[in-house]
Amino acid sequence: MKKISEEDLLHIYDHTHDLWAKLQGKSILITGATGFFGKWLLESFVYINEKLSLNATVFALSRNPEFFLQKNPFYSNKPSVKFIKGDVTNFDYPQGEFNYIIHAATDADAKLNEENPLLMMDTITLGTRRLLDFARQQPLEGFLLTSSGAVYGKQPADVAYVKETDSFTIDISDAASAYAEGKRVAELYCAAYHKQFNVPVKIARCFAFVGPYLPLDKHFAIGNFIQNGINKEGIIIKGDGRAYRSYMYAADLTIWLWKILFTSNVNIAYNVGSSCAVNIKETAEAVAAEFDNKIDITVLGKANNLLAHRYVPDVTKAQNELNLYCKIDLKEAINRTIKFHTN
Repeated sequence: MKKISEEDLLHIYDHTHDLWAKLQGKSILITGATGFFGKWLLESFVYINEKLSLNATVFALSRNPEFFLQKNPFYSNKPSVKFIKGDVTNFDYPQGEFNYIIHAATDADAKLNEENPLLMMDTITLGTRRLLDFARQQPLEGFLLTSSGAVYGKQPADVAYVKETDSFTIDISDAASAYAEGKRVAELYCAAYHKQFNVPVKIARCFAFVGPYLPLDKHFAIGNFIQNGINKEGIIIKGDGRAYRSYMYAADLTIWLWKILFTSNVNIAYNVGSSCAVNIKETAEAVAAEFDNKIDITVLGKANNLLAHRYVPDVTKAQNELNLYCKIDLKEAINRTIKFHTN
């Protein structure tokens, strides 16, 4: 099985080692444990749990744990990892007491959002409420919702960086808004459960990422470009290549999520991502530069006089309040992702 490198796991440990005493002998539940975020959380938990002899236990919710364990037999011999089979909207609550919960069950799957917006919306909203109903019964110290920068609505082209206090229009007459509006409702549920039942909710509004376990065949442009490079194909950009994104490396993402869970104030949202904006064409060039063979880049769209679309967070709040920074730059992030997929 492919695994996160020792270098990445040590990076996470080095920047979180002073937090983990809070988990000594305790239990944590992670939904979406076999997704992109979940794999990083699960693998870093196992590594640090053993390194620090925490005697902690993680319960990992998955719709198909048998399939996951076939591809990842590493976890079969880990008594600290217990899998729960079920869907987040109706899973059977596990027995015992839980001290921490990370709700990372909903992928930002553009295809699902387009083809089945009702399922997308129900998974986010009903799943969040079911988990919060479980959380209110627990001696909980932290409940982390992995939300999304999509909750802000479409970032205006003249707004360079989105702050946690910003709010733009979401077209609720468009079914494609199911993901964004679902995440808004999920955050509202968190606020309501905090107010009525004192659930210690924390919210991570996540933007764009790159790293091992990122699917290369979905709608993530940087993943598509990496796959093109691995397959020795040219990169074709269907738009004009001017839209801006920013990419945080997955090891840094994992550090931020653990730190928000363990240390942030309750009922507070933090942007999670990089503030180093690059446009799509520059991203393609950065990926192509990491391959020995020449990768041709073709831009099909024609540029116009309008300002380019942006999806870039302001992370000043996380920096100032939690001392969180991106440590791994885009070049190194791309290089490590390629190594993971080609080793």
